Amino acid sequence: MDLKDTAGKLIQGDVKGVISDVSKQFERTVGLAGVIIISLSAMLGSGLFVLPSFAAVMMDEGIWLAFLLAASVVLPGAFSKSELASGMPSSGGSYVYLEKTYGPLVGTISGIGLWASFLLKASFALIGFSAYMYTITTYFDFELNSYVVSASALILITIINLLGVKKVKAIQAPILALTLSLLFVISIMALFEQSTDLSRPWDAAMSADPWTIAETSAFVFVAYAGVTKVAAIGGEVKNPGKNLPSGIMISLLIATVLYCSITYIMMATIPGEWWLNNDGSTIEDPIYKFVETVAGSKVGVVAAILAVLTMISMALSGILAASRFLFAMARDNLLPQSLEEVNAKYETPHWPIILTATIMGMAILLLPVKDVAKLASGFKIMIFIMINSCVIILRQTDFKHEWNPEYRSPLYPFLHIWGILAGLALVYIMGEKAFIGASAAIVMGLIVYYLYGKKHAHPRETPFHTFKQEFRNPTPEEHKRREEMFHMADLGGKNHLTLTEFQHALKKLGFNYNVYESRMIFHKADINEDGVIDIDEFLNNFEGEE
Repeated sequence: MDLKDTAGKLIQGDVKGVISDVSKQFERTVGLAGVIIISLSAMLGSGLFVLPSFAAVMMDEGIWLAFLLAASVVLPGAFSKSELASGMPSSGGSYVYLEKTYGPLVGTISGIGLWASFLLKASFALIGFSAYMYTITTYFDFELNSYVVSASALILITIINLLGVKKVKAIQAPILALTLSLLFVISIMALFEQSTDLSRPWDAAMSADPWTIAETSAFVFVAYAGVTKVAAIGGEVKNPGKNLPSGIMISLLIATVLYCSITYIMMATIPGEWWLNNDGSTIEDPIYKFVETVAGSKVGVVAAILAVLTMISMALSGILAASRFLFAMARDNLLPQSLEEVNAKYETPHWPIILTATIMGMAILLLPVKDVAKLASGFKIMIFIMINSCVIILRQTDFKHEWNPEYRSPLYPFLHIWGILAGLALVYIMGEKAFIGASAAIVMGLIVYYLYGKKHAHPRETPFHTFKQEFRNPTPEEHKRREEMFHMADLGGKNHLTLTEFQHALKKLGFNYNVYESRMIFHKADINEDGVIDIDEFLNNFEGEE
């Protein structure tokens, strides 16, 4: 890759040229099956093996509905990220999309936040298997410190990540196959249990308070966060325009069916508040309890072993994805060069991997399970909101930026607007943990940007700024013409323009914006959100802004 040529493309705003150059940094070795394996492995850890009991504390037996609702909020983001991934198939995933759409400041905040949320989710997996380890050690009558096991697993998966994506995929595939096979067999056996009452989960869900359903959905949202995690290694996927969208959507479908069906059968099989210990605390190994009830303690221990392996596999994907955010940010000069260096032998970004693993180790030692889940879930919801907005902005400015991805998400813009509104509702419902996570990410991002990124980032135009450029630095004659036209359109004579008046004025002035584009400009200019814009204020802001 010619660095001078790439820098020139950045300055000129040539997004596609930069993506093409960057994509060559990693060898593309991951096919469709690999995309599905990595995506599912990133989800089916804590989402199945830890979260159900915590969710049941909030919503009793009807938790399958919470998983289904959470999936409906994830769906628009999955479609949006599929479109973005096919148009920008480079390592870095959501960070790349947000940075290319909104610019380096938002890119830095989102990159740091994504890195933190992904490593928190991976830490959640390594914290979460401690209960399963206790079950295993108790059954075989030996003692083993859970923190030692977690630390050992962290070191092991760090080494595997340093060796490359091929090693990750080779380890995850058999673990995933064994886990899904066992859960399928146990679920079929559970249907023939005498204690199984299939009406119980349905009645519990239908009678649940709407606020409780929404709150539980916000909590379990983190279970789906891994569905688009594979986009972070887009630079290593073969035929990304097809394999990334297909892999993401297939993975989401499989995960939704698994979460809803297994939690439904689990709650139908075991009566009572089985998710609580005798002291009132929440059990952290619900799958063991489920399998033990259906097939006995021996098979339960097998399930516990698979649970440990599955959550280690999930953490493996977590480090893989999180490290790529730091790599992508360094590639854009928002972080030091050392974080974009790849290992000469294995061609993996070794310093981002090591730094991610180090912070994960600290999280394992210092943070409780439920708080880790909420912190990770809150910021991921916000990122899904931003991802949906990226597609809207890129589509509305494609006349200038030639946004022609190989895959286009359906039901535009209604599905994307639903994703934004539903996401905002879930963030509000989650409460302070979500806002604490978001605030911490924003503060960290601002610090990194102003201490380093602002001085080193390549200046360039983004789609978000396209419409501003159309108004900047007019000649005195052009300024006068615009002013006259805006006042002619002001039918109320109050020096204000309504949306319709504004659109009419733009059309008369010769600006080539469609209805959606002019609406976006109007809403951005309507700072007070009162439905009108001040003519003089608009001209001052948009003609003279630098």
